[in-house]
Amino acid sequence: MKTQKITFFWGNYTQVIFSGWPGQSFSSYILALVLVFVLGFAVEWLSHTKIIKSSCSTDKITAGLLQTGMHGIRVGMAYLAMLAVMSMNVGVLLAAIAGYTVGFLIFGSCVFVINYNAKMSSTSMQLPFHDDPDLPPFNC
Repeated sequence: MKTQKITFFWGNYTQVIFSGWPGQSFSSYILALVLVFVLGFAVEWLSHTKIIKSSCSTDKITAGLLQTGMHGIRVGMAYLAMLAVMSMNVGVLLAAIAGYTVGFLIFGSCVFVINYNAKMSSTSMQLPFHDDPDLPPFNC
């Protein structure tokens, strides 16, 4: 019986989320790191995006079901990223941190807010993911 490592280690011979995955090849390990990065990035995107249009014609039940579905997907992806980090591989940990960080930089920070005060009579125009997001903040 093979035991799981209980301390962080560095190397491409690891098991991430599923038994036998990513395998023994370096290219599979890089693919696993990219997928963990995308998981963190996607969680941040879902946390800061506005997909459900807020208008009088939107049915509250439909909007509530969509919001609940988005929340379930976000939580599921966050748990998958957490399980990947529990492989105790430093590369996987860094990929998850990088995904969450880059996702927050693009979707959550004020870096990409476009302000057209000079041209558009003191109105500010923001990218769609800077409106009030559909989902509440992710609490640990």
